[in-house]
Amino acid sequence: MRRQRWYTPYLLVLPGVIWVFVFALWPFLNTIALAFTDARPLRPAQFVGLDNFEKMLGDDRFGYALTTSLVYVVVCVPLLTFLPLLLALLVHSKIPAIGFFRTTFYFPVIASAVVVAIVWEFLFSGSGTINSALSFFGLIDRPVEFLSDRWLLIGCAIGLTVWKGLGYYMVVYLAALGNVGRELHEAAAMDGAGRWRRFWSVTVPGVRGPMMLVSVLVCVGAMRVFTELYVLSGGSGGPGGQAMSMVMLIQSMGKGLNGQVGYASAISLVLFLLTLVPLAIVGVANNSDTIKEALAGRRAAKDAKLARLVAAEEARR
Repeated sequence: MRRQRWYTPYLLVLPGVIWVFVFALWPFLNTIALAFTDARPLRPAQFVGLDNFEKMLGDDRFGYALTTSLVYVVVCVPLLTFLPLLLALLVHSKIPAIGFFRTTFYFPVIASAVVVAIVWEFLFSGSGTINSALSFFGLIDRPVEFLSDRWLLIGCAIGLTVWKGLGYYMVVYLAALGNVGRELHEAAAMDGAGRWRRFWSVTVPGVRGPMMLVSVLVCVGAMRVFTELYVLSGGSGGPGGQAMSMVMLIQSMGKGLNGQVGYASAISLVLFLLTLVPLAIVGVANNSDTIKEALAGRRAAKDAKLARLVAAEEARR
């Protein structure tokens, strides 16, 4: 058997390293550098320090985009954390034709986001199916402008995001529910616990890890929402651009020959820092015991050092 060369593992890893550097690390570092310049296409960039970040404080469009993204997070995280769990509990049951229902609930996940958004736009347009149904039942006198009002547009986009994400996170919970022991439910039932009590005391603690993972994925995805709002608003971001998301604002500011690439990069950097917050929270939550032990160890070391100093001072006396 021939001996492998010492450099063979490095040759195998090299294509992946080059790919990550060219398409991930280098663009990230370049974006950070551009965030502190007034870069525009076809023009040399000049260093401007924190001017781009100061500009954000007085930019109404940035305020609108940040508000839209935060509202998206606040609404989508609880909905896409608990509704898929309830749906997973439903399809986890052994009932006839449950395979059909699992496929049906998962179908929106594999559908193109653009195509689904176009269908959603047809449903909620002024002459769409929703307005026609409301008019048919005499609930409205004139069409509801779902896609022309800022908050109604955001609500429609959130509904689309939730509907499309239910099936994906349902599968995550289905895998987690397989690890929740049935004997725990049986023991709780023998103690007189009802369905809701077993849900909160057995099921939820059993899927705590996947639930935190889902919350983070939803939070990051909500901060980076683009397709739903872009298609439903026709690329305008709603009335006056008030329903723009952060990613839509970045795309709007940086596109074209007159695009403000430096300012768009600064917004991208802010968005990146915002997405780190949920990741940091989950990291602290998952390693809370380790952090407590480390803090306790440091406190004990300080106490021991202080005791040695006191003992040395007394011995000196």
